[in-house]
Amino acid sequence: MTSSHPDRLNPRQRHEALTRMGTETFDVLVIGGGVTGAGTALDAVTRNLSVALVEARDWASGTSSRSSKLIHGGLRYLEQFNFPLVLEALRERSLLTRRLAPHLVRPVPFLFPLTHRGWERAYVGAGVAIYDLMGATTSGGRALPRHRHLSRAGAMAVAPGLRRDALVGAIQYYDGQVDDARHTMTLVRTAARYGAAVANSARVLSLLRDHGRVVGARVRDQESGAEIDVRAKAVVAATGVWSDDVAEMLGGEPGSERLRVRASKGVHLVVPKDRIDLETGLILRTEKSVLFVIPWGTHWIVGTTDTDWDLDRAHPAASSRDIDYILGHVNRVLRRPLTADDVEGVYAGLRPLLAGESDETSHLSREHAVVRPAAGLVVVAGGKYTTYRVMAADAVDAAARELGRRVPPSRTESVPLLGAEGYDEAVGQREPMAASVGVPVETIDHLLGRYGALTRELLDLICADRALGHPLEGAPDYLAAEAVYAARDEGALHLDDILTRRTRISVETWSRGAESALPVARLVAPLLRWSETDIAREVEHYVLRVDAERESQDMPDDHTADAARLGAPDVRTGQRHEPAGAATA
Repeated sequence: MTSSHPDRLNPRQRHEALTRMGTETFDVLVIGGGVTGAGTALDAVTRNLSVALVEARDWASGTSSRSSKLIHGGLRYLEQFNFPLVLEALRERSLLTRRLAPHLVRPVPFLFPLTHRGWERAYVGAGVAIYDLMGATTSGGRALPRHRHLSRAGAMAVAPGLRRDALVGAIQYYDGQVDDARHTMTLVRTAARYGAAVANSARVLSLLRDHGRVVGARVRDQESGAEIDVRAKAVVAATGVWSDDVAEMLGGEPGSERLRVRASKGVHLVVPKDRIDLETGLILRTEKSVLFVIPWGTHWIVGTTDTDWDLDRAHPAASSRDIDYILGHVNRVLRRPLTADDVEGVYAGLRPLLAGESDETSHLSREHAVVRPAAGLVVVAGGKYTTYRVMAADAVDAAARELGRRVPPSRTESVPLLGAEGYDEAVGQREPMAASVGVPVETIDHLLGRYGALTRELLDLICADRALGHPLEGAPDYLAAEAVYAARDEGALHLDDILTRRTRISVETWSRGAESALPVARLVAPLLRWSETDIAREVEHYVLRVDAERESQDMPDDHTADAARLGAPDVRTGQRHEPAGAATA
């Protein structure tokens, strides 16, 4: 019997999806549950194609949960005269903030300090003015507030934490911000609502071939160990930094079109709001790229680095060198310098860059490419988070040519994600909603910014069990209902999924979630059918992961940090983690 709530991602839905995958032949099988794979599944299913989506670990567990959390056109690409990429990204920014996900993507201000008088204000001001104009042009109107020029006194008024000698004036502009992991997971839920069969913890072992044509994939359920053959008329690999692994599955087929993808590591620090005295975000030039100080609820995100990475791709490690690099650059402008003791959380992610002639990852392309290395197989890679929808549409266009019939054009620019429809009305009801469950209006604001119109489903949980309206132990910014909802509706299968991606407790608390691990495990145990042994195992694995990450961040370089991080066991196999192999989607 099929669930009456197809967008509720939970063990029952997952079992039904895997059963479908083992018995049906799909139009499209998508490998990879990051933002591009999730977007591809939604694009295909809304074109009336039958779709299966598999992810080896958790939704957004790779690059798509470890970004700078920005939806932006990229000022630095404008400086490189890459106008088409900036135009494309700004159009997507407008779609997301206005129509597709207004509950998940919101404006955020950034201050660009000026350090030279005269020419720099004219130069940067012209660039920001063009950026604003392009944003208004692509969206048919202004989606975000207009930039403004500030004197030094004006800049210090919104950024008193800056050193006076760090600027002579500033320009403030706006971009968009998103919780990348929640957005990606919501894409998956939306695809499921339209009929896609979706399963996380489902690792592709090999590609199925029929007379040289790719006709599906062999998939292992990481939870049970069972293996199934998932058959499809076209396979789309949206595997990011694992794209080369998919190519290797073809066995070095001569003459096939390949993508060369290089991984660039980006490290971000999370610090409490009171450590930096700013009322605005900050963007700083570095010798390689830019450094952001980004408002993030009751925290700041500070980053990022941009260095080549050729070690473990599933769990890239931040070293003390990375942390010192970020602190050193941001402290050049802060009146009260940050120290390592101010850092509450650290995360590292890998950007999938299309390799070019340059040896520097900061010079590689942020554009994307779609190739067909074998009949029946499409690989999409590169790009940036903001343009995921364009990448997905291009990938499905390529896959459609494998189907031998006419396929409608992409329509995702008019498909709101779950929680978007009714969001404005929900915002207007924030005070009555707060009164109905006896929580502060600020709590409703927090929920609306994470669930949109689906906030009412959280409130229903609280009405049924008032204890779920209380903050989680060790994580006062989150309600107990959010952990329960993560397991019941958002596809969380393990404790790490909840503490790291459905919430950000793993980087927003001094214990990095260790203090919340046992209370959360006990909350979700009935939903995930965990025994006391399972609870103990989940908590142990999570704490070991936290310990390994802390140890890696004390290491002086990438190799020693990587070795320390790999000391933690992998909860999805119960074995010591091994470097990611083929199709770690």
